[in-house]
Amino acid sequence: MIERLSPNFDARTLPVSMLVLHYTGMPDAQSAIDWLVNPDSKVSAHYLVTEEGEIVHMVPEEKRAWHAGRSYWRGISDVNSASIGIEIVNPGHEWGYREFPEAQIEALIPLIYDIVERHGITRGNIVGHSDVAPGRKQDPGELFPWWRLAKLRLALPRPTKHLMDPFWSDSAFMLALERFGYDIKEPEVAVRAFQCRFRPEMIDGVIDGECRAILLALLLPKPTGD
Repeated sequence: MIERLSPNFDARTLPVSMLVLHYTGMPDAQSAIDWLVNPDSKVSAHYLVTEEGEIVHMVPEEKRAWHAGRSYWRGISDVNSASIGIEIVNPGHEWGYREFPEAQIEALIPLIYDIVERHGITRGNIVGHSDVAPGRKQDPGELFPWWRLAKLRLALPRPTKHLMDPFWSDSAFMLALERFGYDIKEPEVAVRAFQCRFRPEMIDGVIDGECRAILLALLLPKPTGD
């Protein structure tokens, strides 16, 4: 682990209960690191993982890094205070979004495992930036291999077994999505964020039977999937 400490942090006001994954969305790792340690940027993260699998430690975990911005998840609006933030180097949708290399994911998984074990973070609170800020962000994006994390119980799985469409109205679906954790002030972007996370092959913001069935399964006590 490399130390490159950022000055951009302050005191937490909440205990750690969440882990938020981001992509850097910049041309390369060095650009991202330089920005995250620049006092003028007013942004930071606890860790950064390069495409080669190097881990850069940037903010002590007991401090509040500035990675989530205006965000919300499961009743918490100060996500920065309640979370650990990990930036994953990837150019993002603006600079040439691409798949995450194997070396990067193999470094990320034990880092997540260590954080989750120490803080007792549940699978449902391991989320992407797009989950907590659906109107503003789309990272880590549809190519991020959430299924790899889910197989190790480091994220919720995409439900695939015994799916049943509850035939909710769109308003009922939105209430269920809010119950699951999302901010639903902008319904279409909230649906798109849900699809990006749990049905990345078709992100259209349209509530259909598959979306309803997936969400119903996620709200059950023991979500099952691949």
